[in-house]
Amino acid sequence: MQYVKATLLAHAKEILDDGAIVEVVVWQVPEPIPPCVHSFKYRLFFGTATASRVRYDNERGKGDHRHIDHVEYDYDFTTLEQLLNDFDADVENWSAM
Repeated sequence: MQYVKATLLAHAKEILDDGAIVEVVVWQVPEPIPPCVHSFKYRLFFGTATASRVRYDNERGKGDHRHIDHVEYDYDFTTLEQLLNDFDADVENWSAM
């Protein structure tokens, strides 16, 4: 198996006062991960050690998607900035969903 060289663009993890975890990991990859057409691999997480509340990720064969609690939704990736803004908005609004 041959691995593709990727460049880590961002990795941040914060544990909030209430114990919730926010973690952002973004890689630039030399080629899009099918069926994605952009050159990013990402994992954005908000939850606890035992439960995912909001998660955005992309994976080979599935593409861009997000999870709100236990429900998965397609996600239309436009830009990295918009991805981070959408994730932040979902985290901010999670309790109202």
